[in-house]
Amino acid sequence: MAVIITDICINCAACIDECPVEAIVDEDDNPTGEEIYYVYPDKCVECVGYHDTPACAEACPTEGCIVWGDCVEGLPCREDVPAEARANRVPVIED
Repeated sequence: MAVIITDICINCAACIDECPVEAIVDEDDNPTGEEIYYVYPDKCVECVGYHDTPACAEACPTEGCIVWGDCVEGLPCREDVPAEARANRVPVIED
């Protein structure tokens, strides 16, 4: 699943332009119908090969909004993120 945008998203659009693979859509295109931005898990590469950390989380002004999700088979996945962090949906950026 890569990274996940949680329901504390304020729809500020800071993350969309930062995604190198265009995996993020706004609330109007969210397939779940939720009024938050959405990361397509089958497109997100956790910025592996692009940035040291997921760029969306670096750009997000809302602390804890973007969390680690499960890896998607066949897509790059950050190997330095423990399985426990993914299972517990730990924020990508922790202050």
